[in-house]
Amino acid sequence: MTNQRFVYGKYQYDYFLIPEARKTFSLTVNPKLEIIVRCPRGTRQDRIETFLRKKWLWLNKQLNCFQKYSKRLYLREYVSGEGFYYLGRQYQLVVKRGSYESVSLVHGRLVITTKKSVLDGIHNKRLLSKWLLERRIVIFQERLDAMIEKFGYKNLPKIVIREMPKRWGSYSSQEKVILNPRLINAPKDCIDYVITHELCHFKHKNHGKKFFALLDSKYRNWEAVKEKLECKFG
Repeated sequence: MTNQRFVYGKYQYDYFLIPEARKTFSLTVNPKLEIIVRCPRGTRQDRIETFLRKKWLWLNKQLNCFQKYSKRLYLREYVSGEGFYYLGRQYQLVVKRGSYESVSLVHGRLVITTKKSVLDGIHNKRLLSKWLLERRIVIFQERLDAMIEKFGYKNLPKIVIREMPKRWGSYSSQEKVILNPRLINAPKDCIDYVITHELCHFKHKNHGKKFFALLDSKYRNWEAVKEKLECKFG
């Protein structure tokens, strides 16, 4: 991987260039505003710059999108008033005392009922984390069941939920689809895209022409959904 600079008119972009054993180009932008270009090994610099010029509108749009939706990092206290995303919608957290403990969605709010103090953020976090884990298991399996119908696979892959700092999903040779737990924040169409992407890898391990042809056939408009996922929930 090397650091490069692309100049287009009055604009200048620094990017990471990663030559790989592949036949096509790939351009990604992450939430840190890092531009990553993957290309076939031995590609001439003029071909790389031609590719970037063709992708300039998309690149500029993606950078603006991340800048627009960049979030301030803060330490959550898990008390009333904070906002949490669930399946693409932001809910205001409401914590109240009660004779039982539960988490539920009520009239557009995320309500934690606790036997302890409403200001006990550690306990509130524990209750919310347990509820989210249960919802992930149900929702992710539901979406896998729906997406697998598009494929002719004989065996149903298993869902594995695992923290991944840079990926929304992954796959394994043991026929497992690995999903980032943060996907529960995103809308179902984003979850569907990630699952479909990983299911395509069971046939094509690399991001070559055949992989993208299969992805195009199984999930139309996936590029717009991918952009929404990375831009707003990345």
